[in-house]
Amino acid sequence: MNFVEELRWRGMIHDIMPGTEELLGRETTAGYIGFDPTSDSLHIGHMVQVMLLVHFQRAGHVPVALIGGATGMIGDPSGRSEERNLLDEKTLRFNQEGIKKQLSRFLDFDSDRKNKAILVNNYDWMKEYSYLGFIRDIGKHITVNYMMAKDSVKKRLGSDAKEGMSYTEFSYQLVQGTDFLHLYETIGCRLQMGGSDQWGNIVTGTELIRRKKGGEAFALTCPLITKADGSKFGKTESGNVWLDPQKTSPYHFYQFWLNVSDEDAARYIKIFTLLGREEIVPLTEEHNKTPHERILQKRLAEELTVMVHSREDYEAAVEASQILFGKGTTESLMKMSEAVFLEVFDGVPSFDVKKETIAGGVAFSSLCAELSKVFPSKGDLRRLVEGGGVSLNKIRVEDPEMKVSAGNLLNGKYLLVQKGKKNYFLIRAV
Repeated sequence: MNFVEELRWRGMIHDIMPGTEELLGRETTAGYIGFDPTSDSLHIGHMVQVMLLVHFQRAGHVPVALIGGATGMIGDPSGRSEERNLLDEKTLRFNQEGIKKQLSRFLDFDSDRKNKAILVNNYDWMKEYSYLGFIRDIGKHITVNYMMAKDSVKKRLGSDAKEGMSYTEFSYQLVQGTDFLHLYETIGCRLQMGGSDQWGNIVTGTELIRRKKGGEAFALTCPLITKADGSKFGKTESGNVWLDPQKTSPYHFYQFWLNVSDEDAARYIKIFTLLGREEIVPLTEEHNKTPHERILQKRLAEELTVMVHSREDYEAAVEASQILFGKGTTESLMKMSEAVFLEVFDGVPSFDVKKETIAGGVAFSSLCAELSKVFPSKGDLRRLVEGGGVSLNKIRVEDPEMKVSAGNLLNGKYLLVQKGKKNYFLIRAV
């Protein structure tokens, strides 16, 4: 597999330093990407970098994931308009463990293969530097003029800048360059990859290697992913879409990909999955014939949910999704966890009824028209029941006076009433 060619057809190359493709075609190479440890979980904004390393390993090269324990203490100014909060070492170490666990789902760190992945933390070598040692060994090789020419610096020092830029963030590119130099010296790493906003920082590293060691190193960046409408990728109303199921449930993760636009789905399926061209091309053609069936979105959501979570989580998410569209069953409701149940029916009108009232048995008509406001009156309820338009826990209600008791409760506390095809109501036993 030609790594660069693979990335090209997937639309995953923004900038590439001359000679990079020739190097990778000639020899097994170590290449690294840095991950910012500001959280103990990656989010889908990191997935492009993760997939770069996945393709890199599949092409026979050595992927290196660098956790920015030191750079995380400084804060990368790239693409930012203000200083960010700095983290302490304890927090950074905790976050590193969470990130390593997630990366292990994508990269092979443990086998006997010659190109197994490597995980490093730049704090482990940066902590040994004294200030005088750093400015003597590193600072003297890169001029202020060179650093000032970087876009990330220009934007923060320009006339539109609100607060300027601290020396801490100004020095960031030197610290990142030191990482590249260290990996070049210790494991022969000759390639750094990242998002297109990292180009300036990455080439500072290649320049440092050239000036200090007389060596040759290379750079490759991928585009920053946006939605078709130009808005930021990976954000929802509730914030980031995380890979950690405790921060973003597999159900919501699945729903995110299922709901992307047709245009985005056609791009994302190349970038975020390992499906080959021979599968993606016919899949896209089939989707274009019947876009209402959302073939690309469904396959994208499946591939990503299985890869990040599990096949079991994917199947549970599909089953939960079908309930809202009338395809779910009582059995699927009964086995659904409370957390997923509440996510599926988030925002549905709900009413509280005393648990002892339900436990003792209560007529469905009284429950829905007197103890709650699911129906404005018993007469309305009866008319809809006669028309076959009412169900309880996905079972059609035939008799408006049927008894509802504790045995009907889902997860021991919920009743799901449905009017027509799409109107759901929750009754909560409290």
